[in-house]
Amino acid sequence: MRDLTRRQREVLVFITEFIARHAYPPTIRELADHFFISVKGAYDHVDALKKKGRLKTGGKRSRTMEVVHAGEEDQEDSFTNIPILGTVAAGRPILSEENYEGSLPVHNSLLKRKANYFALRVRGDSMIRAGVMEGDLAIIERRETVQNGEIVVAVVDEAVTLKRFFRESSRIRLQAENPAYLPIYSQDVRVLGKLAGIYRSCGV
Repeated sequence: MRDLTRRQREVLVFITEFIARHAYPPTIRELADHFFISVKGAYDHVDALKKKGRLKTGGKRSRTMEVVHAGEEDQEDSFTNIPILGTVAAGRPILSEENYEGSLPVHNSLLKRKANYFALRVRGDSMIRAGVMEGDLAIIERRETVQNGEIVVAVVDEAVTLKRFFRESSRIRLQAENPAYLPIYSQDVRVLGKLAGIYRSCGV
């Protein structure tokens, strides 16, 4: 996808993943809604991808987009199936059920090489100002060490929570992104990973 702009790559990945999940392509309206752009803007991106030979469409008919694979990096093995392992609280900590609930296909262009990922369903609204909503799938890069200010999945008192991490002189502060929630302070925090991305279903 070296010949594509960053936004064109994002649009192509969205269309490819949409087809993989639904077995049919998105409409121009669904594409526009996903990227918070106008219908004309979405059409222009699709038109550019057609001109570069990466998409085919059936004229003005709905749901006729077809991805044209152009090399090894666009084959099926360019997707990683990230396991969904339960629920994480973005409010008060709750126990996460470490049971496999399926997987989320993510294009490798959106992931780091050699990194390991898992996904958890978000419950609660304490991270809403960071753009993390109830019902989202949080994509987590497995890491035991993180930097101050990063959003992490951490275990506190045998419960799993999603918060912003700060190491203080004698304790760890897990900070919410919602003023309705107080920080969590603890000397015993185990980091499972840091937030790498969010998947949000559009309900289509």
